[in-house]
Amino acid sequence: MDMRTPLGKVRGLGSAKSGTEHFWRVRTTSVALVPLMLFYIVFLVLYAGRPYADVVSALANPFVATINALTIIASVIHMRLGMEEIIQDYIHSEIMKIVLMILNASFSIAIGGLCLVAALKIAFAG
Repeated sequence: MDMRTPLGKVRGLGSAKSGTEHFWRVRTTSVALVPLMLFYIVFLVLYAGRPYADVVSALANPFVATINALTIIASVIHMRLGMEEIIQDYIHSEIMKIVLMILNASFSIAIGGLCLVAALKIAFAG
């Protein structure tokens, strides 16, 4: 016997009310990261062994800087979502779970911010 309301069935929400949304966010960031990482593989192959000035100049290109920023944002979101899943699945103490979720969010914001500042510094200095 199913205890969910018809609206709940249509939305596909489980008992936590966000499982499907979390699932799709992880999958969306995964799909977004595939072409972004392929770009970086090609970039690394093309610029491996080149002088520092050439690499900085290439990273300062507006197209490359945009790809760089998108990669940082998608990676940090994907990392945060993955760690949330691990915390929710393997940490059973509610207090510890809350503390770790706050630390995860804080770490993600800090790392994302630092990476974006570094990318912007290269983009505008080159």
